[in-house]
Amino acid sequence: MDSTAIIDVLNRALPGDPARFEAVAAADGMPTIFVKPADLVATARVLRDDPELRFVLLLDITAVDFLPRTPRYEVVYILASPGASGFGTVPKRLRMKVRVAADEHLPTVSTVWASANWAERELYDMFGVVIDGHPDLRRILMPEDWDGHPARRDYPVQIKMAVKTYEPLQLSQEEFVANVESARNRSQTE
Repeated sequence: MDSTAIIDVLNRALPGDPARFEAVAAADGMPTIFVKPADLVATARVLRDDPELRFVLLLDITAVDFLPRTPRYEVVYILASPGASGFGTVPKRLRMKVRVAADEHLPTVSTVWASANWAERELYDMFGVVIDGHPDLRRILMPEDWDGHPARRDYPVQIKMAVKTYEPLQLSQEEFVANVESARNRSQTE
């Protein structure tokens, strides 16, 4: 199922302006659609519940920072339909993108896919994208008192340490055999 067929199903299920969904030809062949932030939750429910689609798995959420472009971020949702009994007829994948300005918030999709909970927290932690309605929006990778969001393109990276290189550990064949025999003897006596 290509992105235009998916958009046709979305337009049938969510009547309104057909221009709110945009199909994109991706180089890797995965169907890709753009959705407006206001339509995100309704679109997610249709993608999950419509019998033609059945994208029941949210595999990941990430983002790309396009600073200085406006809108600044593209939040990327990777979805899958297993194609197993009750979940569509064939396996399919979908990349759903949402363009988000630097000061704009997104609604949570954790009410649609429970797996979005931690991924949305990571999105907030790394990029600073605020997720409205999230049950526990706090940092997940960085300490709570961390300043800034490390995946942003304008995050200050100032490492002033010399590069450290180490020589690999070299053992002679006799030393290696002695170490193995020593380990065997210890395990037999324990």
